[in-house]
Amino acid sequence: MPNANNAAIVEISQTANKFRSSIVLQYDNKYIDVKSILGLFTTLLASGSYDLHVHGPDAEEAKKAMAEVFEKHGLKINSIQD
Repeated sequence: MPNANNAAIVEISQTANKFRSSIVLQYDNKYIDVKSILGLFTTLLASGSYDLHVHGPDAEEAKKAMAEVFEKHGLKINSIQD
């Protein structure tokens, strides 16, 4: 499976870093800190489906922004309410 392209990874990480909330992607049983470019490079696949966990003071805004940036790059995420 091809990895997501570099532009997508950089933009996803930059978007995540605008927020104070913790933003974590779950894929199978792996958890990836979305603020870590390295973590994304090693695990983000173009065709994977991911669960997005967001916790913190600006979680609602962060979820919306992350959904937009993932969609823009054709990546699928499920926003988890927990």
